[in-house]
Amino acid sequence: MLEYSSKYFAEERNQSLHEVGVERPRSDVQGHVTGRTQFYADRNFPGLLHLKMVRSPHHHARIKSIDVSKALKVPGVVRVLTAADIPSNIYTILCLIQVEPNDEPVLAFDKVRYKGEQIVAVLADSQRAAREGAARVKVVYEPLPAVFDVEEALKPGAPLVNEYHGRNWFTYEGHHCRRVRHGDVEKAFAAADHVIEEKYQSSPIEHAPTETTGCIVVPDSNDRFTCYSNTQALYFTLDNSALILKSPFHKLRLVGGTVGGGFGGKVDVIVEPIAFLAAMLARRPVKYEFSREEEMQVSSPRAAERIYIKDGVMNDGRIIARKVRLYVDAGAYSRHSPYGTTKAAAHMPGPYTIPNVWVDSHCVYTNRTPSSAMRGFGVTIGDFALEVQMDKLARLIGMDPMEFRILNAYRDGDLKAHGKETTGAALVECIQAAAQLADWPIGERYKAMSSQRKGA
Repeated sequence: MLEYSSKYFAEERNQSLHEVGVERPRSDVQGHVTGRTQFYADRNFPGLLHLKMVRSPHHHARIKSIDVSKALKVPGVVRVLTAADIPSNIYTILCLIQVEPNDEPVLAFDKVRYKGEQIVAVLADSQRAAREGAARVKVVYEPLPAVFDVEEALKPGAPLVNEYHGRNWFTYEGHHCRRVRHGDVEKAFAAADHVIEEKYQSSPIEHAPTETTGCIVVPDSNDRFTCYSNTQALYFTLDNSALILKSPFHKLRLVGGTVGGGFGGKVDVIVEPIAFLAAMLARRPVKYEFSREEEMQVSSPRAAERIYIKDGVMNDGRIIARKVRLYVDAGAYSRHSPYGTTKAAAHMPGPYTIPNVWVDSHCVYTNRTPSSAMRGFGVTIGDFALEVQMDKLARLIGMDPMEFRILNAYRDGDLKAHGKETTGAALVECIQAAAQLADWPIGERYKAMSSQRKGA
């Protein structure tokens, strides 16, 4: 048996070597280019109901009353759903990744905390009837002061965005932010030849997928329900939906895997739970899809970030201190932002060995659309800021920016600011290769350096 296993794995390794550098067509490409690929919205079911949301016109307001009586009189309207219909009216996204507390209702009932927040779901035989029914729902609001800037939100007396937290920031193990402490930055700043501080600001970035967020839920036999979804996280969606509906997991089935653009924007499980519930109550198939306007207004964007970076550098090019204050705009609810903020804190020194590092990374609540995942969230904006900062530092001391990065790059065995030892580093070699490909001249000293040789 051992001999057979060794032979099998040897053959697998040889086969892998034949695949490296070889172009292979995607298995799904033929269906895509011929139009035969079936997306969730390509499916048609008899008796299909359309779900349309009543959304808040306010950034922040108290809900005084909800009157659905006129909506129910619209021809074609079958049913309306409010928070009272939701078995457990709270998204469980955070607890699924071991982060507490959950802080976002499925349908708002006491307050709305951002413009476009969903309040009432209207089910109808046609999209037109659903839209008309939604327009007939009367919600009485008491507008409240709103806050849209992360630093303003942290000031005493700022409007309280989210009562689930009791403050406008997420708490990490008793701290008001995610912290990194390594060495003594103030002492290092005092010893540095140069100290500079810069501010970097990004805006929310919408994923803008070709296919908007949506799903269709169909009642099956044996009191089971199948959801055809364009979610990027099938099991995550299944878990969240089952907990919200207080349903046995085996009663729910997810079918997906074909996504017309996601980029992280289709992991928030916003449409599936309410569509499941609607199908359960109406005993008919239900389709819930965002319009293009809804996709742009209420689907979660990449978080806006504000980053202050203060660096101490020596004339010979060594960065000896880095202090960062970073603010992630979570919007009105957490979604994945506390996790992204942790990633940002850990990443802030960049791929550079800096002996003294101080980071405060804040996850802040404002009355903006909740932000969430998008392609490297928690890292991408920070990388932009850090690399612009590296160019500024190199210019400050009159050093070539490539050589400056090689000098400060992680080497194997270096201790990172968050306490992990560097292994498998290859940044020096990557920079050297990039310089060669770009015909960028670097000195012989830097050509001879290596990620594997400590001190080189």
